[in-house]
Amino acid sequence: MTKILIIDDEPGIRKTLASILEDEHYQAFTAEDALRGLEILGEEPVSLVFLDVLLPKLGGLEALERIRETWPQLEVVMISGHANVDMAVRAVKAGAFDFLEKPLSLDRVLTVCNNALTMQNLREENSTLKKSILTTEEIIGTSPAIEKVRKTIKQAAASDARILITGENGSGKELVARAVHRLSSRADKPFVEVNCAAIPEALIESELFGHEKGAFTDAVSSRKGRFELADKGTLFLDEIGDMSLAAQSKVLRVIQEQKLERVGGEKTIETDVRILAATNKDLEQECAAGRFREDLFFRLNVIPIFMPPLRERPEDIVLLLHHFLKDNGVPEIEEAAGDMLTAYEWPGNVRELKNLAERITVMCSGETIRAEALRGLLDQRSGAHGSMRKTPASLESDPNSLKKAENSEPTTLQNPLSLDIFSLGYTEAKELFEKNYLEWQLAKNNGIISHTAEAIGIYPSNLHAKIRKYGLRTER
Repeated sequence: MTKILIIDDEPGIRKTLASILEDEHYQAFTAEDALRGLEILGEEPVSLVFLDVLLPKLGGLEALERIRETWPQLEVVMISGHANVDMAVRAVKAGAFDFLEKPLSLDRVLTVCNNALTMQNLREENSTLKKSILTTEEIIGTSPAIEKVRKTIKQAAASDARILITGENGSGKELVARAVHRLSSRADKPFVEVNCAAIPEALIESELFGHEKGAFTDAVSSRKGRFELADKGTLFLDEIGDMSLAAQSKVLRVIQEQKLERVGGEKTIETDVRILAATNKDLEQECAAGRFREDLFFRLNVIPIFMPPLRERPEDIVLLLHHFLKDNGVPEIEEAAGDMLTAYEWPGNVRELKNLAERITVMCSGETIRAEALRGLLDQRSGAHGSMRKTPASLESDPNSLKKAENSEPTTLQNPLSLDIFSLGYTEAKELFEKNYLEWQLAKNNGIISHTAEAIGIYPSNLHAKIRKYGLRTER
């Protein structure tokens, strides 16, 4: 039964209102003053409050402020026998749902009651829907790298500290931002996203800070910017590395002062937002090159979170594919098909894997995903984007050649220790040595990545990344 609280110092009003509401099958609680009313709110799950303006001990408007602070979702209807326009305006500005004058009209009481409870129900349904949507945006995986991301999110979410999320395109940076917001104290407030790379430089300031009517040719009306829309919530600045220096300067000022001015405006607007930023660029290098403000970088990078590329967490690939296919029934994945998935480099990361899942749904039939069918889909994709890890033809025809290769020394490559690197700069020298060292070790292991990685003590995924970086061949 829906519970409604009546706070009024007149016994007749309390009795009459309670009788009206109980006839409509509501459960009514009454309090003769605001202090007792606040006690009842702490004890009972009340859905609506009727609150008198003139009360002993604690006035109605002061009580309204306390209710809004402690129970922000609770609707409050103010009532008064000494009402005037100014008082009604003050009450509504303070958060009241409506304002009723005494003597109370039965029809008016029931109409306002129904409207307030409908609004309450819509808000609860909206909150439930948001939670159900957000639970589908899980960060899937059991790899140590993903467990580390989850742990950092959990630790960071409770604070209002700014977070910089880094990682390649398609790795899931937006999922991290949404997870932080979902676990934060701002979860019931707006989550506003801005793709800094998708907005033309001429419009970025208007998008972020809003504009006043007439600020520029097409500004036919005033408009709030993303900072204002995200007030009390979270602002996610995606691809922050693509923001112009001019816009960076203004964002920095808003972060420092928590105030802004719309484009073409003079009024200062206070803002309370938590900023999460993401980029696929190395912002330290961008700072060194003069393309990103170092002071803004330090402001944003309070808590860094790195979202690893999919190739560095191969144990999550099959798990993710199952997740993307679950709406169509979770099929079996043949072992050879699973090996094929983990051998692929996934340059498009999780986004590419999700696209593959959609393609499997359309192109493949049956309860098992087989290697033959998967090979055709991956071959079409790898031709444009990625590559498969290949077993050298010599090993396919002669398995004993692996043992021969392990005992052989490459004779056609320059020993990395003989390189003249001392005349070079640090970065150039390091990369030259690394390239030759890896090429030498790959040749020694006959181009077999898993054996090379084991021999030099790094993960195969890391070795793959370096092979692509230096354009090394993996077959002799």
